[in-house]
Amino acid sequence: MHSVMPIFQDANGLAIKFFIQKDIAQEIQAELCEVVASLGGRVEAKVPRQGYVLVQPGTAEEERLRLCWMAQDRPQRHFVPYTYVEACKIAGMQLKQIFVENGLPVQMHIHPSIANINARTTLSQRIMHSGGDPTSSPQSAKIILADPNTEVFQHLVKTYQGIPDKHVESYLWVKKCVEKGSLVYTPLIYKNPGGRRPGEERTPFSEDDEQRLCEWIAAKIPYKQTGGRTGNRLYQQLCEMIADPEYAWVSRHTWQSWRERYKKNAVRLDTMIAQIVDQKKPVPGEQGQYGYVRQNEEKNKRSRKKRAKPAEQNLHKQEMIIGGINGNGAEVPVIVFDASPIDSGPSTSRALVRSSPAEEELEDGEDSEEWAVRIGNEPPPNWGKRPASEESEEHSPRKRMKANDAHSTQGILLDPGVHLIDRTLQEIATEYRFTLEEVKEFYDQCGEMERTKTRFQKMRQILSSIGES
Repeated sequence: MHSVMPIFQDANGLAIKFFIQKDIAQEIQAELCEVVASLGGRVEAKVPRQGYVLVQPGTAEEERLRLCWMAQDRPQRHFVPYTYVEACKIAGMQLKQIFVENGLPVQMHIHPSIANINARTTLSQRIMHSGGDPTSSPQSAKIILADPNTEVFQHLVKTYQGIPDKHVESYLWVKKCVEKGSLVYTPLIYKNPGGRRPGEERTPFSEDDEQRLCEWIAAKIPYKQTGGRTGNRLYQQLCEMIADPEYAWVSRHTWQSWRERYKKNAVRLDTMIAQIVDQKKPVPGEQGQYGYVRQNEEKNKRSRKKRAKPAEQNLHKQEMIIGGINGNGAEVPVIVFDASPIDSGPSTSRALVRSSPAEEELEDGEDSEEWAVRIGNEPPPNWGKRPASEESEEHSPRKRMKANDAHSTQGILLDPGVHLIDRTLQEIATEYRFTLEEVKEFYDQCGEMERTKTRFQKMRQILSSIGES
């Protein structure tokens, strides 16, 4: 039966020597001695020239032993935690001291980006078991271990990549080095800042490339006078067709290269494009061509009718006209009313009313004298004169004032110089034999001339019927 070589024996079969820190608990020391002996090693009472010094990290005695016995002229003397023995037993082999340079441990710093406390503890022990020192600060450490899945990792790489003999590594890097049994740093690969590398040839244009390019342009912009052959979008669309198997050839060049190829050889390629167009004879604006869009359908504009705006909202069918008042010749607005006839009889006012202010302007061929303006003491124009029938009614005996009622408002002769509203109110008061104050009071309340006339007409009819009965 083939015997397995003990872990703590060298290539010559000699036992590897160990020294145990004296202030470690006696129970631990006894267990260490037993395990070391079972694995082929030997525990010495003094620090050996070659071998391992088992210490308890973080203690004063451990620091004293390092100061006294760690030297560059003794590269074969290693300081490791006393847990190193158990780790070798579990690994089934003697763990190499790979994190040692010039007989001294490599200084390492575990970055806070490795937040898991258990992961930090395991990483620290693995480093010490392989000869390294994970307790250094970021400034003094040669290797900074961080989590590569965090944003700070790339920041650390950019910060320290220009510092010689300074490395930023992933926490997984430690395990890889232990498995390989050697210290190997991750190499820095500098990115190409742009342009072709020295000696690198770009893909040349072939005759087939030019033929396909001309076919594409002929299909999209068959006639050069329409423009667009040197624009960016035409060639960007070409490269967007790369997913189509028929356009796999597009991947040979970038859209900028396709554009520059046409631009620098436009005269020659335009001739090729013209020949392709003559063969296919596409219609300008044909569906699929570049540079043409669907024209929006014209919508019929609906004519909007202008609404008539009354001059005053409180009056019924009123209009603004210009006329002389009291013979002073001034041009001022006068409000006249539409006196529509009612069932009881004809109206006393027949002033002309137009439908809207938009009709103020004269129509073509309209006689301007029809709307003449009274000036000074001249006689009023034809449109301002009252009909003869009204004048006869005005001078009828029924409307003449009585001698004994000289101061009564009921029998006052109508003055043609007063305002048309007051004149109409006087007519209503005289015709239906009411006082002018009564008529004015009701008109001020309702604001409608026709309603005022109708009211006093009905009141006179009622009073007349009462008198007859």
